[in-house]
This record gives sequence, structure tokens and C-alpha cells, in this order.
Amino acid sequence: MASREISAFAAEEERRVLSLRPVLAPVHGHYGDHPHQVYDAWPSEDPEAPLVVLLHGGYWRYDRMHLTPFAAHLSERGFSVLLPGFRRSGGAGGYPETFDDVARIVDTLPAGRPYVLAGHCSGGHLALWCAARGLLPDTSAWHTTRLPPAVLALAPLTDLRATRRDRLSDDAALQLMGGPDRFAERLADVDPLSLLRRAGSTGVRTVLLHGAADEEVPLTQFADYAAVHRDLETLVLPGTGHYTLIEPGAPAAGAVADTLRRLYDETATRHAALAEAAASGRPAAAEEASPS
Repeated sequence: MASREISAFAAEEERRVLSLRPVLAPVHGHYGDHPHQVYDAWPSEDPEAPLVVLLHGGYWRYDRMHLTPFAAHLSERGFSVLLPGFRRSGGAGGYPETFDDVARIVDTLPAGRPYVLAGHCSGGHLALWCAARGLLPDTSAWHTTRLPPAVLALAPLTDLRATRRDRLSDDAALQLMGGPDRFAERLADVDPLSLLRRAGSTGVRTVLLHGAADEEVPLTQFADYAAVHRDLETLVLPGTGHYTLIEPGAPAAGAVADTLRRLYDETATRHAALAEAAASGRPAAAEEASPS
């Protein structure tokens, strides 16, 4: 099996961020019967606070606890934060259960509530997949027209075929998809890049943010996705690695928070315009305010 060689800079970044002590959320609950179907929440006392739904990374097999310090950090910066778990590879999850759970999480959020769906690494893959569910065939159980208002993908895995080719995280893509015999037939259902190639856009306001010094996810994953997505906004942070994006107090995490707030403000403005148009009976104006 191919080994991944990383620099001392990347090794220290990974050690530093992943060794942070988990933070206990003030609210914890269940959305299903399985032990992985749980969520942590940091609700704001301000009903107008921007809502962020975070999908954690870990190559679809690790739990959400490494993201709790960043979730708490966002809460301190005035966000209302929801951090769900989901059934994971190597146990009760993988295809299709991981995708069933993520779809259920997004589909059960209150209708009309502005929010930003954000994900880091494999969580970024899941966020981009949520944005692309409208591109699935009508016959798919995951097809929906109720898409996230906005997506922020942080150093995401965008291409499962390349993830398999590069054998990232000990063949995590094969584990997610149920092995080499099922990989090809399932790819078109859950691979953001494959879905996007057919349409060129998901119609969801999407930002891809990554560090220029990311050694965990090959930079070609970001470039290849950006080359296909015609209305994607891409932000690159110089001198920044993979994990610093979710490190509380780091300048990169500050840039992430600023981008989340900007995306939420755009979403809330669009939502208000749609509501005003609906109340005044002006459907044309509502269409003009909707995402491209």
C-alpha cells in the first residue's frame, strides 16, 4: 500500500489540531435510533444569529469530536451551530447509510430557515453532494429540489475516483463505496464531480475554500472541481494547510468564519426578498432573487 509522505509543517499542523480537547456541546440529541444518529448544537440566544450546519471530516469513518472545538469557536463568534453525526464507514455506514443520514439531516431542517451547510474534507464532499442532489435522476431516493441555500466546502474531497486512485487514507473511498466490485456502479450517485459534469452547476451558491499548502487532499481535487463548476467561488489561503482551517483562533479559521457570515448574509437577504415577493404577489421578483 502506498504511504503518504508529508512535510514537518503538515505533520505538526495535523498533530496540533487533532489533539485539541473535544468540547462538550450545551445541547445534544438524537434524530434516529442508531448511536451515530446524534447531533450536538450550540444554539444562540439571538434568534437572528446565522445558522451553520457542520459536516465533519475523517474520511467518512471517524467521528465528529475533532470538530467540536471549531463548532464552539463559531458559537463564540455569534453563530448558531449544528454538528450532526451520521453512520460511518467501517461499521454501520458507508453507501448507502452515510448518504441516507446526511440527506435526512438536511431535509428535516426547518423549511425556509436561512443557513449555510459547511463541511471539512470528507464532510466537504458530503456538503457538495447535498448541493448536487437536484442533479440526481428523479428515480433516486436522494433526489430533491429542496437544496441547501448555500454551501461552504473546506478543503473538500470532490472526486471519489481520484480519491480511490490516490489511495487516500488507506483506501477510504473503497471502504465508503463497499469495495472495488461496487465502486463503479455507485459512483454516479454520490460523486460531486461526476454529477457536476452533466450540468456545470448545481444552482446552489457554493464557495470552495482551501489552503495553498494542503498536503492531505491533493490540490488537483480542488482545481478539477473548479474547472467544471461554472459559478463556483474559490478562495485560496496562502501558507495554509489542511487542518488549520478548523483550528480555533488561527487566521485561517477566522477567514472561514468571515466567509460563513458573508454567505449567510447573502442567503438571509435572498430569503427576505423571496418572502417579500410572495407576500406582495410578485412571482417574477421572487424568481429574480432565487439562486442561479
